[in-house]
Amino acid sequence: MKHCTIVGLSFASLLLSAGCRQNNVSSPDTAWPRSAVATENARIDSCALALAPHSGDSRIDQEIVRLQAAFRTARDSDRALEQLGWALVAKARESFDPGYYRLVEQCALCLDSRHPAGPEAMLLRGHALHNLHRFQEAEAPARDLAARRGLPCDFGLLGDVLMEQGRLKEAAAAYQQMLDLRPDLHSYARGAHLRWLKGDLDGALELMQMAADAGSPQDPDSAAWVNTRLAFYHFQAAGFGLARQACDTALAFQANYAPALLWRGRLKMAAGDDAAALADLRRAAELNPLPEYQWTLAEACREAGRVDEALVVESELRRKGTATDPRTCSLYLATRHESVETALRLAREELKNRADVFTHDALAWALAASERWDEAQFEMQRALAEGTADARLFLHAAVIAVRAGRTGDARIWFERAAALKHLLLPSEQRHLQLAALAANTSAPDKAALNPAAVTPALFSRGD
Repeated sequence: MKHCTIVGLSFASLLLSAGCRQNNVSSPDTAWPRSAVATENARIDSCALALAPHSGDSRIDQEIVRLQAAFRTARDSDRALEQLGWALVAKARESFDPGYYRLVEQCALCLDSRHPAGPEAMLLRGHALHNLHRFQEAEAPARDLAARRGLPCDFGLLGDVLMEQGRLKEAAAAYQQMLDLRPDLHSYARGAHLRWLKGDLDGALELMQMAADAGSPQDPDSAAWVNTRLAFYHFQAAGFGLARQACDTALAFQANYAPALLWRGRLKMAAGDDAAALADLRRAAELNPLPEYQWTLAEACREAGRVDEALVVESELRRKGTATDPRTCSLYLATRHESVETALRLAREELKNRADVFTHDALAWALAASERWDEAQFEMQRALAEGTADARLFLHAAVIAVRAGRTGDARIWFERAAALKHLLLPSEQRHLQLAALAANTSAPDKAALNPAAVTPALFSRGD
């Protein structure tokens, strides 16, 4: 089915979040289907919103305008409405603007009002809810689709929303169903990501290479995505040349593809070429002004001695980050030891809907910044429970283990973080240096790991 997409998969910061900006808007719905959707007023409202005037010069903009007109006049208006929803998905992916997913949801609600509980509307709305980070809401239509219809797309969506909630065993079962039904780019990519989450980098590389080999100019966005993710895996494996090649391939499929520019910039930073990294990172943050992009750009600016530019970027991150990507914003604030209570609040709120290892890590790090070490240790154990091999997780585990008095564990986590230190941002690498010192010295020196004491030293070079 042509609407089997990979937009739900996220990078590990990321990701990959990888990945979607959120609107700080409360959800109007709590379950699928909503009985009020069938009322005439709801139908009119959702349809009117879906047909709100659209402008733009790109091919997808013109397609959206065409489909809106077709819905008003075509005999097969339902088909035009469904196609309009997926065109808006494409626009959201092209522009990195999550507002379009609100319009996608309205298309689905309008379609549902005409054909209640139809699978076309369910799939469309499930994708919208997933990309708006309303994972628990998205689970209901995804489960319904998988049980009633069972297409590869349905199992893909179900696996995505389960994965984001930290339910990897259930997600793996859904992805396996998808892979069995249709082994292709989308199922390979999901399988690769799940392997990576479970600590199997070699297996992830194998499957993501298969996904990349299946890429096509007919679907340049998906091809760009899988090659970018492949670049990240090669980067983790210290295959820097292969990582750069995968980034270039992604950009050949999709010029100005923000995730590929981000990782190409990160590769240049790791090579010490800070000036060259800035061009890619500036463009990436311009295209997709999420906290992860801004944080990386700010650090590159500081490494290049451009402190004034870094301060501007950081101010924008603090101003909008709590709404656009609360988890990464929490990590940033905790790392900088700024607005610690805000960092803790953001992580706790995120955990209510997104209980994966990276949210547990964000909460552990915010608790550490608050000097609540026992609680931080508990959350860190949950973050490490799946075996995910991630430099940031290992760094945080080392710092927290030192302060919890578990020096032996701290040495283990330090060694694992040190093996992946090229994946850490410069400020995090300085945290790592202090973690190494504290893990090998006497107890009084453990105070060096207090974020309140550490952070000024980390950033004094450019301030």
